[in-house]
Amino acid sequence: MAIRLDHGSDELTELHDINVTPFIDVMLVILIVFMVAAPLATVDIPVDLPKSTAQAAPRPNQPIYVTLKSDLGLTIGDVPITLGGLPAALDAATSSNKDEPIFLRVDHGVPYGEFYHLIEAVRTAGYHKFSLQGLETRGAK
Repeated sequence: MAIRLDHGSDELTELHDINVTPFIDVMLVILIVFMVAAPLATVDIPVDLPKSTAQAAPRPNQPIYVTLKSDLGLTIGDVPITLGGLPAALDAATSSNKDEPIFLRVDHGVPYGEFYHLIEAVRTAGYHKFSLQGLETRGAK
């Protein structure tokens, strides 16, 4: 049994309100997706590193530069040497101190194999503290 409470006309009237229920459902789904995905997107690994009170190592007064030029010429400082004479030249430059750091400078156009032979020659001579030098560019990304 049905009762009609409206005794007006039988015409259907247009509803001029926006139905926001689907919009709210979509926004809630997107919110849940972001809440689940946000913790997975972080790549930080929390590490509690120990504190150090050590002073920074001072730069040596007379750094020893071994340079391999693009024509495969090898120098210590400004003195040209051969790859075979590298151990004796390093011993003379460092007074046979094997803990002295060696700074390696290699031209951009030197093949990797030649650069590797230089590193092996320095390591074979007993010098394991060496660093590779490059030009510092400001603002490079």
